[in-house]
Amino acid sequence: MSVEIALLQKIAYGHTPEMLADLQKTGTEKFVESQLNPIDERDETLQQKLSAATLRMEYEHNGKKVNEHRKLNWLNADLPSLWKLNNDQTAYAEKIRPAQETAAATCLRAVYSRWKLREVMTEFWHNHFSINAEADERIGITLPLYDKLIRQHVFGNFREMLEAVAKSPAMLYYLDNYQSKASPANENYARELFELHTLGSENYYNHLYNRWREVPGANEGKPIGYIDEDVYEAARAFTGWTVADGAYDEKGGNLPNTGQFHYFEGWHDNYQKRVLGTEFPPNQPPLTDGRQVLDLVAYHPATAKFLCTKLCRRFVADEPPVVLVEKAVQTWTKHQKSPDQLKHVLRTIVYSDEFLKGQKIKRPFELAMSFLRATQLNFTPTLEFLYLLQHTGYRLFHWKTPTGHPDTASYWLNTNLMLQRWNLLSTLMLEDWHKSVTLDLTKQNSVKSQTSQQIVQFWTERFFGKTVPETIKIRAMNYLSDGGSEEEPPPGNADEIRFRSHQMIALLGMSPAFQYR
Repeated sequence: MSVEIALLQKIAYGHTPEMLADLQKTGTEKFVESQLNPIDERDETLQQKLSAATLRMEYEHNGKKVNEHRKLNWLNADLPSLWKLNNDQTAYAEKIRPAQETAAATCLRAVYSRWKLREVMTEFWHNHFSINAEADERIGITLPLYDKLIRQHVFGNFREMLEAVAKSPAMLYYLDNYQSKASPANENYARELFELHTLGSENYYNHLYNRWREVPGANEGKPIGYIDEDVYEAARAFTGWTVADGAYDEKGGNLPNTGQFHYFEGWHDNYQKRVLGTEFPPNQPPLTDGRQVLDLVAYHPATAKFLCTKLCRRFVADEPPVVLVEKAVQTWTKHQKSPDQLKHVLRTIVYSDEFLKGQKIKRPFELAMSFLRATQLNFTPTLEFLYLLQHTGYRLFHWKTPTGHPDTASYWLNTNLMLQRWNLLSTLMLEDWHKSVTLDLTKQNSVKSQTSQQIVQFWTERFFGKTVPETIKIRAMNYLSDGGSEEEPPPGNADEIRFRSHQMIALLGMSPAFQYR
């Protein structure tokens, strides 16, 4: 596999002939810089796909039957329009529609967007700040806005993204902070803030220390990690951070009903607090307590180590090189208040000597997207495709816990999930499968006399470049020729040859060389 193809496998959900040619023409540095600075106006193909895409809508509610295909109308809707869905008269199918459209658009962007590194990073941050759209209808209703929020910050500043996520309706509903009030505060968001979003569970020291003063460095306001006391106190700092959803405010009135982030002073715990060895005075101005917590966790050294390790794991290896993580941490810390902090960190990782040396199993979403790009199928996401993806274990915007999808091979390579991965590719190569794909892959091959050898040569080069593993070619030719001569066309009539060719291409996708990047 060439260096160029290896790079695109890591930062672009695989390669296409067009993207490979662009990289070879511009050179690695200019190509990567263009990916770090996307220009939406130059993404014409994607915009055409998004404009033309439809999803089926079928339900019955209050005597009304709906069975139609609709365009992706909610992707660019504003909050007032989306929030109108939040009422008892709206059918459940309509309430989850924005989430379905967001998932469909995510697949289209991964396949067709010119700016693939942004798509790869959007998936990374969605998994890091994971929510489950099934957990609350209001999460599904506001998911298009949550997706926009993540996309806005993927190359920006982590501290700014952290606050934007904390104030988003999707996260407020998912981790229950929307109902957190003084005495007692709801701890769900605060615990995940420490454990998953910033310092990481490896820096949880309650099994060693019962009091905050015992944590090394705490008396100087620089504890090495956190304990339960920090979680409790942080939860108090976020009381009153809620959503204007019309709820009874327990003070004789109701909150506004706009769906926006809302700070309600009547629910906030204004007494003094102590988080990570830092004293908070009582009666601070609105939002100050919560923002101070976000400052402490965002700028903590453990957060830099935790996040840089996750980034290096995503791009390089399940056990990322320590030297690379350390370089990323240095960049993270140097630019922790820069508006483009994350862009600097990505440059450090992508331009490192270690970047192309590691090997990662493709998670099912990445496998499906890279397969669609390699085959250049005419792809339109359908609900059936999204369900098929779920069967592989990858639940786009529906992972059941806040941890997000696992990012190590040990989770994805068990017998059942491997079978589902293979079935995914084989199913996609069936004729017009649920209208998700349309294909005549033999037309892509310009070779006139299509012997088994010529067909296999064309497709193995498409998947792997000029350096094709010989074992893959041999097995593909044996299958396509049905054990006959490689110098002859595949046996059978036109339909049989077509089917066998398509399944041979699926076999290329099932090969270890394609399952890994």
